Amino acid sequence: MKKTTLLALCGLFKNQMETLDEQFNVVHLYQEQNPEAALNAIRDDVKVILCTMHNPVRENLINACPNLEIICCKSVGVDNVDVALANEKGIVVTNCPDLVSADTADTAMGLLINVSRRYVELDAYTRVGRWTSSSPKPLSVSLTNKKVGIIGLGRIGAAIAKRCEAFDMDVSYFGRNKKADCAYQYYNDLETMARDVDYLIASVPGGSETEKMMNANIFNALGENGFFINVARGSVVDEPALVSALQNGTIAGAGLDVYLNEPNVPSELKTMDNVVLLPHVGAATHETLEKMGDLIIENLGLHFDGNAVKTPVQI
Repeated sequence: MKKTTLLALCGLFKNQMETLDEQFNVVHLYQEQNPEAALNAIRDDVKVILCTMHNPVRENLINACPNLEIICCKSVGVDNVDVALANEKGIVVTNCPDLVSADTADTAMGLLINVSRRYVELDAYTRVGRWTSSSPKPLSVSLTNKKVGIIGLGRIGAAIAKRCEAFDMDVSYFGRNKKADCAYQYYNDLETMARDVDYLIASVPGGSETEKMMNANIFNALGENGFFINVARGSVVDEPALVSALQNGTIAGAGLDVYLNEPNVPSELKTMDNVVLLPHVGAATHETLEKMGDLIIENLGLHFDGNAVKTPVQI
């Protein structure tokens, strides 16, 4: 019996890819020297696309696979996928919600702690021998009793808030709607919240609704003692405005895990001591990636057995 063709734009762990290889004819497009030719050779057979947030699955790719049935995204966010078109065509879209909340919240806290306490800078200070030369140690900023404003109190935002509370920080949040039974102070205006807090942490989805919501006005409101942390998407930030705010001392510093044009990071950011940069590793732990792969395999099994998938995405 001929196996169903799965177009892989990314990979899972070795044992998980072996499972997929047993069940499907897996075409590893990301390993092909001529991806366009490889796709044209199997386009009519493709029923599954496996992707991450870095792999665009837009109209051209969806239409190039006329028998496509399901798109499995190895991430929570699906702004890389034309979900509306897929829904219109009856193509199932799945993602991996819930699994990334804890690790992404840990990443946000790691950035917040490191940019405040200057641990990355102090690590270099120690390694290059400045401590033994009695060179003055850079002083840092305490977190205790500081005010933190979380932009988007979804699963990840709530997990960040819980961690901030453990550091005796005063938590507030901004969102489209006030959360029922939530004790944190709610703001319906981001600029006002920015003016009232010491830290802003972005944890909202990407897309047109949140594009460049962190702009010059917000950075001006955050002020010279304020820090910005981004574990959301690069698109939520007006990147030139952020660079300018950091260069001019409009804000005190930033901790960034995401960027507008990944993997390209603005060169100006790389030269700044008051910025901590990560290569989009928010949920990139062994445990979470394994759970993501297992969920994708489970969803594929459910779909091809004629059942509803566990984590459908619809607009």
